[in-house]
Amino acid sequence: MADDDVIKQLLRNDVLLQKKMTELVGSINNLTKRVDGLVGIFEEAAKNVTSYSDNEEIKPLLDKLDSLTEQNKVIARGLIALEQYMREKQGRMMPGQFRPRPLT
Repeated sequence: MADDDVIKQLLRNDVLLQKKMTELVGSINNLTKRVDGLVGIFEEAAKNVTSYSDNEEIKPLLDKLDSLTEQNKVIARGLIALEQYMREKQGRMMPGQFRPRPLT
């Protein structure tokens, strides 16, 4: 009787975990889109500011914008990799399947 209760609880927990993983993937997708939007804004700003590149006072700002654009691209790639990892991990686990922790 107790084993049945444990199995049922494990199944419920597994279903809840899968729901949360699905929510996490959705959140990561949303965040990725927003970061992509930010990258677009920085790229547009960099293009607009380059018309003033002859002015030495604005040169440090241009360098910072270029740096921020590159950083945002790296973050976006990392988020995409995280999303793919989560999708792979979610795809490997079948409903009702759980992975026991090793005994230590």
